[in-house]
Amino acid sequence: MPNRLSTATSPYLLQHADNPVDWREWGADAFAEARERDVPVLVSVGYAACHWCHVMAHESFEDAATAAQMNESFVCVKVDREERPDVDSVYMTATQAMTGHGGWPMTVFTTPDGRPFYCGTYFPPRPAHGMPAFRQVLAAVAEAWTERRDDLEAAGTKIVGAISARLDLGEPAPLTADVLDAAVASVATTFDEDSAGFGGAPKFPPSMLLEFLLRNHARTGDGEALRTARATLEAMARGGIYDQLAGGFARYSVDAQWVVPHFEKMLYDNALLLRVYLHLWRATGEDWARRVADETAAFLVRDLGTPEGGFASALDADTDGVEGLTYVWTPDELIEALGPADGRWAAEQFEVTDQGTFEHGASTLQRPYECDDVARLDDVRRRLLTARAQRPQPGRDDKVVTAWNGLAIAALAEHGVLTGDEESVAAARRAAELIASTHWTEGRLRRASRDGVAGRHAGVLEDYGDLAEGLLALHQATAEGRWLELAGDLLDVVAEQFIDAEGWHDTAGDAETLVHRPFDPGDGPTPAGVAAAAGAAVTYGALAGSPRHRELGEAALASLARLVTQAPRAAGWAAAVGEALLAGPLEVAVSGPAGPERDALAAAARRSTSPGAVVVVGEPDALGVPLLADRPLLGRRPAAYVCRGFVCSAPVSDVSALSAAMRPS
Repeated sequence: MPNRLSTATSPYLLQHADNPVDWREWGADAFAEARERDVPVLVSVGYAACHWCHVMAHESFEDAATAAQMNESFVCVKVDREERPDVDSVYMTATQAMTGHGGWPMTVFTTPDGRPFYCGTYFPPRPAHGMPAFRQVLAAVAEAWTERRDDLEAAGTKIVGAISARLDLGEPAPLTADVLDAAVASVATTFDEDSAGFGGAPKFPPSMLLEFLLRNHARTGDGEALRTARATLEAMARGGIYDQLAGGFARYSVDAQWVVPHFEKMLYDNALLLRVYLHLWRATGEDWARRVADETAAFLVRDLGTPEGGFASALDADTDGVEGLTYVWTPDELIEALGPADGRWAAEQFEVTDQGTFEHGASTLQRPYECDDVARLDDVRRRLLTARAQRPQPGRDDKVVTAWNGLAIAALAEHGVLTGDEESVAAARRAAELIASTHWTEGRLRRASRDGVAGRHAGVLEDYGDLAEGLLALHQATAEGRWLELAGDLLDVVAEQFIDAEGWHDTAGDAETLVHRPFDPGDGPTPAGVAAAAGAAVTYGALAGSPRHRELGEAALASLARLVTQAPRAAGWAAAVGEALLAGPLEVAVSGPAGPERDALAAAARRSTSPGAVVVVGEPDALGVPLLADRPLLGRRPAAYVCRGFVCSAPVSDVSALSAAMRPS
């Protein structure tokens, strides 16, 4: 019989709807039942594309005896960490504090009021690798609750006290050029000269850090910043972490050489990386970077687009319970798909060997160099993709998360204007329209929707910051005032709900009260909420001529100065926004009727690598577009207006003069 998750909107929760475990969704009712039954709460946290979440589900949650033990001794709550990042943050902090590490699946035992007293991650069905069996853990916790409850209650109180202490970020200080240049130097000491990237295995795409390095290079001309960013981007693009047939990046590489990925493909990784590859191409003109940007944009629209216009969260790591089944190849499989000549040629091109680079003699596809015979390679890729489509395909988590869609809107809007791909801009607009009509309700954001229906969970700080970022990019791409207006509304909520006398928070002031109000100033796989809000505030200030918003962004960044100094790899987006502030940011308005002259000025403006530059193109005094207000033609010709740091240059009407005006003084 389906359990209580059968009516959930989360695909992850629905994966557990037929477990014999009597799961409940997170909510007051579950904790009220725990108080009534006088039992602890077992909180199990994961997400739909998580390989080891599936493993534990199959081993334990689908097992009748284990489920009976869980149901008897606990109220069991299943949480989708992507729908409830606040709940995940609270208990991940506790798990890391108690065990020294964290990850998913996450298994937390709490008192009936939510205080965690025992935490872990994956537990096997039998003792292994120094870990107790899950059923042993269940029995021990149940016995301790009966025999030593006071100890558990005290432990829970102590843990809540420990995780509730705010991180000391030091006194606010501006992100000066010296601070940012020192951050680049610090990051350089961790660069992997052999395989690129930073640090060792496993390697995650350092998207925000790479954006910072590109922006720092644009300001300083520092060749090392560009070299390390470019090398990392090329290594990822040529490795197995990148889907060499369909485009799109996997979550991370388990090795230091970017060869073997953890195969889930996340919306946020691909949105962030699309933007960075696009910016590398703009800075260097390298064809391979443009190819990867184009293929990643196509992947987003084709494979993650939803019928309602948004973007799905992820493609699963597993196919039919086997990780990588869809993606890996043996030499014989290439020959079967392509014939002997093309099959052997493809094996050379993609480094598919008899020994294999993955498991059971299979290989991930790599592309170590650019191929001279592009037509043949394109034909081979097309035929392999057709053959791959006949294989079982990974599941798709089709919930639409506000923050990640904001990142996708920003990336696709920029891709469209920089490459001329109108479909990218159209896809960004469709997603924005869905979020505006479905997620934005009664002046507040919801975290996610599915099938066009908004979920009940409130948006968190990253939702407001990342969506505002996306809407501001779309405003620049379309010169439509509605997107700027909505971004302003979002930032108003940020100022009202996410900042108080203590500082910044990741949850709103009127959000559900948890045992601890979370705030994480560091980037994870996506920008920290405070850094995302700072970036959007700075951009809004430039587009709308609003000192109030610029000051909001400056204050947020100032609070992160110590983090940028001491842990720059965890503060890439804050540092990137700091570069935008140092650059002005540059403001360019191209005013005039559509036509070749305006197009030429617009293209020149958008080629600028000035960090965080804002560019709007449209008719003079276009409704809802402050950057075009009082910006008339120059004679009868379209005109470009350039401002930086509250100072504007004289308008120009030819490309060379515009390029000169945009160069740093």
